Amino acid sequence: MATQLSDLSKLRIDRDAPPAVRRAFRRNVVLAVVALVAAVVVVAWLRRGGAPPVQVVVAAATGGAGGGAGTSVTANGYVVARTRAAVSAKVAGRLAYLGVSEGSFVRKGEIIARLENAEYEAAVAQAEATVASSRADRLEAEAERDQLRREAQRLRDIRVENSQLVSDEEVEAAESRATQAEARVRAAEARGDAALAGLRFAEANLQNTIIRAPFTGTVLRKEAEVGEVVAPSVGGSLTRGAVVTMADLATLEVEVDVNEAYIARIESAQPARIMLDAYPDTGFRGAVRQVVPTADRQRATVQVKVSILDRDPRILPEMGARVDFLESVDTAGRTDAAVAVAPRIRLPVSAVRDEGGQTVVWLVRDGRLEQRVVQAGPASAGFREIRSGLAGGELVLVGGVETPRAGMRVTVPNP
Repeated sequence: MATQLSDLSKLRIDRDAPPAVRRAFRRNVVLAVVALVAAVVVVAWLRRGGAPPVQVVVAAATGGAGGGAGTSVTANGYVVARTRAAVSAKVAGRLAYLGVSEGSFVRKGEIIARLENAEYEAAVAQAEATVASSRADRLEAEAERDQLRREAQRLRDIRVENSQLVSDEEVEAAESRATQAEARVRAAEARGDAALAGLRFAEANLQNTIIRAPFTGTVLRKEAEVGEVVAPSVGGSLTRGAVVTMADLATLEVEVDVNEAYIARIESAQPARIMLDAYPDTGFRGAVRQVVPTADRQRATVQVKVSILDRDPRILPEMGARVDFLESVDTAGRTDAAVAVAPRIRLPVSAVRDEGGQTVVWLVRDGRLEQRVVQAGPASAGFREIRSGLAGGELVLVGGVETPRAGMRVTVPNP
């Protein structure tokens, strides 16, 4: 017991301690209290959203459920030429002449290229000689036939005047010789026809070595050069299938793949707005020319062909394009259920998130984030249509925050 009392006596404050020790002790206590208070304040501040505002990217939820003409569906695609062909030779051979280059304008029937054709020219000359020979044979056969006919007629006349001078056997023999001569003439004529057919065949083969433009258009690419072996179809690494690729630029249109969930909104002659990736600030008028009557089961899309109404020399084949299908006046004025429930609000795909089994968007209100549950349709051309949950005009978070949370402070550079 005496030992415990002696230990407790050691806990007393020694008021006789030096002043420096007492000051150090008070300073440490004050610093500890200040640090604790600061920590409490910081935690409370962060919980109230007092962190520095984060700069974000937003999109406006444009549109609304009201009527009026607007964008019904958006789809991506490419500019193509309705009239386009890979022009190749009809026979195999080595390219001897090529008279066009990329961008050359050619008219239908103009010579584009020519193959080496010495053997075909020789075949034509041989066929012409055969025709000439057959004609000579026919003339000789006709002359012989005419002579035998006259001889048979003379014997018949003599037989009529005096049957004692010419016998029936002699008359019959002469008539038989005339008939045989007639047969030889017909055979000569047949050989002549065959020779003419052979000549036409040789001339056709010769013409096949000349490659002509199948239609009026512009050369897009040269597929072969002089000296290369070309053939109607690629037969190996040493041959080319086509000589040039050409297209009629007056038939340019845009082919897009529309999600089959929205294809019911597309109809023939529907107006459209075409935006080219090369000229994002310029729009071109278009109209639906055809909805291809089949779907792609792999991608769940339907191809739609859109005519370009605003012709422009800047529009080139294979350019990337985005097509906004516009609601026509008739469609905008309809009141049936199909149009009444059609969504009018579209947001970028990155603005719509799946969180906790729900589809949500993050709104920016008074500089803070607010979560909103929505119903969204499938993606089309980088957009998703909001079927419910938004009224239009809201600012929706698109990027800048990986893990948004309610109440987070944000700033919008260009609202």
